[in-house]
Amino acid sequence: MNSSLWATGTWFNEPKKHDLVGTSIVIEAEAESDLWRTTSYGFIHDSAHALLFEFADNTGCEITFLVNFTNQFDQAGLLIRSDEEHWIKAGIEYCDGAPQIGAVVTNVVSDWSAWPVPEWFGKEVTFRASRSGDAITIRAKYDGDWHLVRLLPIDSSRAWFIGPHCAAPVVAGLVATFTSIKFTESDTSLH
Repeated sequence: MNSSLWATGTWFNEPKKHDLVGTSIVIEAEAESDLWRTTSYGFIHDSAHALLFEFADNTGCEITFLVNFTNQFDQAGLLIRSDEEHWIKAGIEYCDGAPQIGAVVTNVVSDWSAWPVPEWFGKEVTFRASRSGDAITIRAKYDGDWHLVRLLPIDSSRAWFIGPHCAAPVVAGLVATFTSIKFTESDTSLH
């Protein structure tokens, strides 16, 4: 991966600090940064950090990062965004004492799905999003086969952007290391 690709993205909520280290980008999240809209909690947060690139139809994007964070709700992964009411985040969130694969789909209001993957702690993991027409397929892996995380509809008439994201909803201290970003053709298979 050519580290110069990181320099071509556009920041959504530029973080406290970010550095290129070899071919990686290391991002330090601001305390109380997060993404959420209304559901159950009643608040709106639109302050997570992301380095975004155009996400055209029939393309895919793979983002690889290290799972080495342990503060409640600290998170890293990918963000797919159209605007403040239409976005998707998927990645690893540290919750209830373990890393969890999580996905939030927001269409005016947010939803959340998560499941624990304690064996992923300390690993380099990859999340892959594929855009095809009115759908996005998200998968994840750390060693071996891809696991389906989410299949979801989108409004294909909107402009969409994708890139690495991180947030530290509770306390300062999250430093997320993204080791790779790769753009490919869309992967249209579900399994």
